[in-house]
Amino acid sequence: MGTKKNFVLDTNVILHDYKCIQNFEENDIYIPIVVLEELDHFKKGNEQINFNAREFTRELDLIANEDLFKKGAELGKNKGRLFILTGGEYPDIIAKSFIEKNSDHRILASTYTLREQKKNSKTILVTKDINLRMKALSIGIEAEDYINDKVTNINIFEKAHEVYTNISAEIIDRLYSGDGSIHINELDFASDIEPQDCFVLKSIRSSALVRYNQETGLVKRIEKERCFGIEARNAEQAFALNVLLDDDVKLVALTGKSGTGKTLLALAAALHKNESYKQILLARPIVALANKDLGFLPGDEQQKIAPYMQPLFDNLNVIKHNFSYQGKEIRQIDEMQRNQQLVIEALAYIRGRSLSETFFIVDEAQNLTPHEIKTIITRAGEGTKIVFTGDIQQIDSPYLDMFSNGLVYMIDRMHGQNIFAHINLVKGERSFLSELASNLL
Repeated sequence: MGTKKNFVLDTNVILHDYKCIQNFEENDIYIPIVVLEELDHFKKGNEQINFNAREFTRELDLIANEDLFKKGAELGKNKGRLFILTGGEYPDIIAKSFIEKNSDHRILASTYTLREQKKNSKTILVTKDINLRMKALSIGIEAEDYINDKVTNINIFEKAHEVYTNISAEIIDRLYSGDGSIHINELDFASDIEPQDCFVLKSIRSSALVRYNQETGLVKRIEKERCFGIEARNAEQAFALNVLLDDDVKLVALTGKSGTGKTLLALAAALHKNESYKQILLARPIVALANKDLGFLPGDEQQKIAPYMQPLFDNLNVIKHNFSYQGKEIRQIDEMQRNQQLVIEALAYIRGRSLSETFFIVDEAQNLTPHEIKTIITRAGEGTKIVFTGDIQQIDSPYLDMFSNGLVYMIDRMHGQNIFAHINLVKGERSFLSELASNLL
């Protein structure tokens, strides 16, 4: 056990994880009074940050006593104490460095004052705001990100799939005959294979796309399938459709850059399996651009969110364009929408519901926090399949990055579970222009 530290928490840490105060071991935690003031502004609303603000307030109420402001409140066995910083000191170094006396600078002032008071122990500002960390460092305050839920290894997002060469021609031939499977123990690299791993086996004359099922112990050949007019154009898309159509794989993550077909494949598979589910739900989180709230948009609630949902409707239209205008498939899709069997909605309106026998697609999942991902998955009832799609290179949330967003966190924690599959799509298939721009610009 090292020397006890003092951690000062920024508002965004609490809004990211309302249970954060339990994750600092034996160290003491300090919350500036301005943070409580900011939390008040977030308590109303239906978004996850609003829920987190309310839950933290309840947590604080359970441990609050008269010692909270003087001696600190105990956080539990082998944990430190929680303090509220109420001092209004505003050191000259803060005033001279930053002209505006806003909330961030008041937090810096509280941290600086605490550091000066406790020179025998290290004081650290914890914030998910990169700019605030830079400001802190500029005046000599140690600052760091909240890393409790960060993923350290993201190498799996840099490649499509494994390709194993020098496989015997006899094994490949057997994959194309009988039930198209072999036992995992027949492969020399069996110890490297995880449940639901998809990979390519190559001999000197042929190859096969396969997937491993831990429950049966079999490695089975994958055939390229066509779903509602959408056909796999490369190996990873074939892998994606295979796990999307497997009802035993209850949780799927599709990652990859724009144009690789993540959402389109998920929607096509859902429509193909519509008789197996009572409802198909497509949702995405609303992350307003340019720091503007939805309130600045004209119209009622549905009209405000419509621009954010348009990409989902665009994918639906791509599928529709594969069929005749008067075809039965078009009529089926239209009827499903009328009967609420196919629903495209903002994620905020779906969160909190109990989902049974539902094919649930969550688009742009890289903009969700780990807690939001957990909240969604724990709503899954019997017969529900959840598919998360996202590009970890395109994160719109200001306090998430490719290491801390909920999508990579979920993939890291669920990896190796037999009901979970992750496919990383690398090759863009939208158009040559799209692929060229994605790679060069």
